[in-house]
Amino acid sequence: MLILERVLSLVIGYFCGCFVTGYFYGKSKKVDIRTLGSGNAGTTNTLRNLGWKAGAITFLGDCFKCVLAILLVRFIFHNTYADVLKLLELYAGLGAILGHNFPFYLKFKGGKGIACTAGLLIAFCPFEIPVCLVLFVLAVALTRYVSVGSILVVLSFFVQTVIFGQMGWFHVAESYLPELYILSGIITGMAIWRHRSNIGRLMNGTENKFSMNKKKA
Repeated sequence: MLILERVLSLVIGYFCGCFVTGYFYGKSKKVDIRTLGSGNAGTTNTLRNLGWKAGAITFLGDCFKCVLAILLVRFIFHNTYADVLKLLELYAGLGAILGHNFPFYLKFKGGKGIACTAGLLIAFCPFEIPVCLVLFVLAVALTRYVSVGSILVVLSFFVQTVIFGQMGWFHVAESYLPELYILSGIITGMAIWRHRSNIGRLMNGTENKFSMNKKKA
């Protein structure tokens, strides 16, 4: 049944994800990033309010914690559950995103999970990165909306996961593929839901555009 293995993978991911890099970086500068700009503790808000260095550190930190969670689960289970390993890795990735979005010690107010999703792509399915990267860069370059690029990335992640899963690239037992797709759908749906305010602003034309000239706080 692998119930304990699923739960353990999710828990490992959650506690890795709870290290909200933007929050701790802000605290090192004696500010709470959640009180600035959009109130989000993720990369974009940190970059806009604390500068490029803060944004880069936040992105790398939030990306790496998801990579770490997946690598830990891979190390624990690679010899015993080879035919479901990718599924357990995806549970770890979901857990890391949940930890980032809803950290218990910050009253469950974290980020939106896009940098964590980048880490998921790196560790879980690196062959999906090229399409996701091209979509993100083109979307931001053409629209100057980071939110549009982020939403396209998670949608691409879901579509590619289904395609590559059907092609057998994940080496997961066929009986577990539907669950793999459901988890991918949950990750995608959660990311879109976390961007619901951005979507509202996009619809009424008030969404913040990305600029190379943002001032540091």
